[in-house]
Amino acid sequence: MSRAVLLVNLGTPRSPSVRDVRRYLNEFLMDPHVLNLPWPARRLIVSGFILPFRPRRSAAAYASIWGGEDSAAGSPLLRHTEALGAALDERIDASCAAAMRYGEPSIAGAVQRLATGGCTELLLVPLFPQHADSTRTTAIEAVRRHLPAHMKLEVLPPFYDRDDYIGCQADLIERHLPPDWDHLLLSYHGLPERHITQADPTGAHCLASPDCCERASTAHATCYRYQCYATAKALTARMGLDADRATVSFQSRLGRLPWLRPYTDQVLAELPGRGIRRLAVYCPSFVADNLETLEEIGIQGRQIFEQAGGESLTLIPCLNTSPDWVEALARWVG
Repeated sequence: MSRAVLLVNLGTPRSPSVRDVRRYLNEFLMDPHVLNLPWPARRLIVSGFILPFRPRRSAAAYASIWGGEDSAAGSPLLRHTEALGAALDERIDASCAAAMRYGEPSIAGAVQRLATGGCTELLLVPLFPQHADSTRTTAIEAVRRHLPAHMKLEVLPPFYDRDDYIGCQADLIERHLPPDWDHLLLSYHGLPERHITQADPTGAHCLASPDCCERASTAHATCYRYQCYATAKALTARMGLDADRATVSFQSRLGRLPWLRPYTDQVLAELPGRGIRRLAVYCPSFVADNLETLEEIGIQGRQIFEQAGGESLTLIPCLNTSPDWVEALARWVG
């Protein structure tokens, strides 16, 4: 049997043009795992309230981090994901491909190419450390939809607490911390609270009490919030940080429904009032730099922090193609 590895990340527009961003947002937001409402309500919200306004703002944000308006290679997320796939391909005895859940290169195209190359066993690596239906589940379902009948599928589990993943991050952060840093902010991508409660198999644990993440439960296997805090706990322990030197927050909220708190933009505005002047920010829910790290934190977040009285914000890069991260992945898929 011929074995192959497929890396899947979230997605990127073809270019930072308003047209391409609108097409990408439509595909992304119409996924029921992202906006989990009945189709008519989802279509109304996306077409009536989001697509007429958000693409222009998002296009400007993408343009601020893009490497070239007409080239898909200008997308940082695509560039880093494909580079990771190429680096992994050199280290394992199997074919390796990279795809995006939304946009290009598509999952359908990647699976077809691997099947044409003789693949009969596919190991899917969703590049999302923590579980969420809006990332892992939708990627897994998309691969299954396009999987040929003869191809066997295996899926790498969430790796939020794997020791080598934690170690790669700790080493990366320590290499990039400025010598005079005051505080480390661990900013995760946010989720609506309803995503957390709907993923709870017990129906009664997640967000039901302030200490739900501290109390053992089968719900933790699919709880994004629990897994984010577990990553933060392991990471700060690995770095030997006292609890008061690091804060967890959640970014990128959209709409008026309650999302996971505390919100990153609000924390950035509050930290200078606590005497924190030199801040380092790392985003442990991403393994490749993208719009949410480079623009939302590196540009918008820095402005919020400095306008509130902070002196400097150091954005720690994602793992991208760090050699120890590539080696860890090679061990997992080997």
